[in-house]
Amino acid sequence: MDIILIPGLWLDASSWNDVIPALERAGHRVHALTMPGLGEPAAATSDVGIADWVDAAVAAVDEVDGDVVVVGHSGGGNVAWGVADARPDRVSRVIFVDTVPPPPGNGISEFPIVDGVVPFPGWDFFEDEDVHDLDEATRARTAPLTSSVPARVPTDGIALTDPARYRVPVTLLMGDLDQATFEGLIDQWGPFGEEYRAIEDAEVIRIGSAHWPQFTVPDRLGELLTAAISR
Repeated sequence: MDIILIPGLWLDASSWNDVIPALERAGHRVHALTMPGLGEPAAATSDVGIADWVDAAVAAVDEVDGDVVVVGHSGGGNVAWGVADARPDRVSRVIFVDTVPPPPGNGISEFPIVDGVVPFPGWDFFEDEDVHDLDEATRARTAPLTSSVPARVPTDGIALTDPARYRVPVTLLMGDLDQATFEGLIDQWGPFGEEYRAIEDAEVIRIGSAHWPQFTVPDRLGELLTAAISR
């Protein structure tokens, strides 16, 4: 199976490096992506939005034959769901890593813009629930791996138009939420709950991590991805 790995904001293809070996041992062909405009100045990226990131991921799907599994971490989940919307007949499963399927028109989030781009705000910017398992050594190792993203990408609303996306099976690998807890919360999230409930086949599995399991528990993440792909 061809696996398309989409990183979250500020990260490139290398953010999956510690996870890829488990997928390759299972016999999968892995395509980790670096998204357009990452680390580039505003002069070169002012026109780059979330649609361009979706287009780049769709192009990766189109470059291989047969079905694919698309994996999106954090903000990369918006991109992954956009791929399912664009190629519902090619995507055999979407796996969200500590994020949820976005409803149409939803952006990722807002972050400070500096010199026309969105730089990584530093680990201290995030709430403890997102970073509690990132020790100082991991923070020091991973912060230099981050790069700015185009200013529009986090706030652009995603275009989703094909209801066939709801027929694509979905796995949500959630940091600290199991199925029962997630099901008890999602309906409080307005249109996110409506989007999730419209999916015909969705499962939620707890990772047991904070928001960046590819850095803190890569072996477990690799095992969970492998298991989800084989469903």
